[in-house]
Amino acid sequence: MKTKKKFTIWSLISMLLLVSMLFSACGTDAAPQDTTDGEEGAESSSSELPVEIDFAYPTFNKVPEGDALASVEEAINAITVPDINVTVKLHPYSIVDYSTQINLAIQSGEGVDVFTTLGDLPQSVTQNKIIDITDMIDEYAPEAKEIVGEDFLKATTMDGKLYGIPAYKGVALAPNLVYRSDIMEAIGVDAASIASLDDLTDVFAKVKEQYPDMVPLVPVDTGSIGLVTTLHGIDFLGDSYLNPIAVLVGDDMNVVNFYKTDEFTNLVTLARDWYDQGFVLKDAATTTSTAIELMSSGKGFAYIAAYSGHEAYTQIAAQTGQPIQMVRLGEPYLSTSSVNALTWVIASTSEHPEAALKFMNKIFADKEVINLIIYGIEGRDYIQLDADHVNYPEGQDASTVPYTAQLACGIVGNQFIQYQMEGTDMGDIQVMLDENINADISPAMGFSFDSSGVTNEYTAVINVIEQYVPGLITGSVDPAEIPEFLDKLEAAGIDKIVEAKQQQLDQWLSMQE
Repeated sequence: MKTKKKFTIWSLISMLLLVSMLFSACGTDAAPQDTTDGEEGAESSSSELPVEIDFAYPTFNKVPEGDALASVEEAINAITVPDINVTVKLHPYSIVDYSTQINLAIQSGEGVDVFTTLGDLPQSVTQNKIIDITDMIDEYAPEAKEIVGEDFLKATTMDGKLYGIPAYKGVALAPNLVYRSDIMEAIGVDAASIASLDDLTDVFAKVKEQYPDMVPLVPVDTGSIGLVTTLHGIDFLGDSYLNPIAVLVGDDMNVVNFYKTDEFTNLVTLARDWYDQGFVLKDAATTTSTAIELMSSGKGFAYIAAYSGHEAYTQIAAQTGQPIQMVRLGEPYLSTSSVNALTWVIASTSEHPEAALKFMNKIFADKEVINLIIYGIEGRDYIQLDADHVNYPEGQDASTVPYTAQLACGIVGNQFIQYQMEGTDMGDIQVMLDENINADISPAMGFSFDSSGVTNEYTAVINVIEQYVPGLITGSVDPAEIPEFLDKLEAAGIDKIVEAKQQQLDQWLSMQE
């Protein structure tokens, strides 16, 4: 069932005119520019040596290193030292390795001050990986607070404490088939005729028949062919979409085991059917190759992923060097996790939290700093086409320039003071705005789950999930294994997690009345 509700957060966004998406072409100039105040400027006259902070961010591009990375750091420091007396050490990590690298850095106590959560803000809080910034944000990140707004910040608040600043972007993400338009034309299919997953089986069959060496559907993440993103009306209640556990379905406020739902069974059954017909990459459950790499190499016809707006294909085409288009497979659905899935936080091991928060403020408020992080050095890594658009230098692309983190544009800080790739329709920002305002939203919007009481159960359940789910949702494991999977989940304590979420949700609901 669908719920149409108005949420005050969208009124605020409407006034700011800043909306975007996770991987959309990057932002316009409509957002606030660098508003560094006098207090920060005064720090430049301080006799104290600059404080160095470690900034870790994920990248879907090749990971830069050496002089290419050092030159970007130098350019950023030329801005931040006079402004906030802070230097930065950049740590770009492959999206595949990001969470592991962050955990290692926190365990060692060095190598990370500022990082982003990837769908696990509540777990980061309960595992004491990050600090409470409630009493710091007004002094050290006032511009970021104003830009993001109080309502967005509610999604990163637990038990009255603010734990981070969510990436400022479009949050109304819709599932899309991202495909090679030349292949779609060659097989004689009008993409406008594709409206849902049910329409894809015939498309993939035609690709397989005419292009036997091409994989019709490649994974978007290790262990995911994107099917979970097509489920409308599922609120994962703080769990990662790759590891959902206890969820809400539609308007029903009863928390359920995701893996007992008809939605999961239908998804797994379809994945198995596609796998058996040779439509899915055989090692999709384990490969570390990204969708972009597989599309760039010509090995893949399509992948399924969630985007905001309609223009993401422009930068994907630029990334892959292939003629790319995309078609929607469903409509957006908003929950608390839609806002806080990508939240910028300060590590609990940081020795300089104030300096870290000052730098975090820069990635939301300083156009020069954020575009250096995303695009690198003008003239070398990109060329400026106009006030809004950029592209790679002639004869180069994302795989050859010394530095780019272009595909992280919707992850790092404020996407709306970032440049957009050539060919992006600036009107798509209005589409994102409208959908952020009008998308269906979960009746539990604003609820965050504290998993500290079921930490052991979470660990045990996720271990079971990681054993079974990648194979099930990519089709390499027979759905006949589901009963065994469910038995192991119950033995690991999933029912206790469901019960704990229900209790907290009921308490939260009682406070909303």
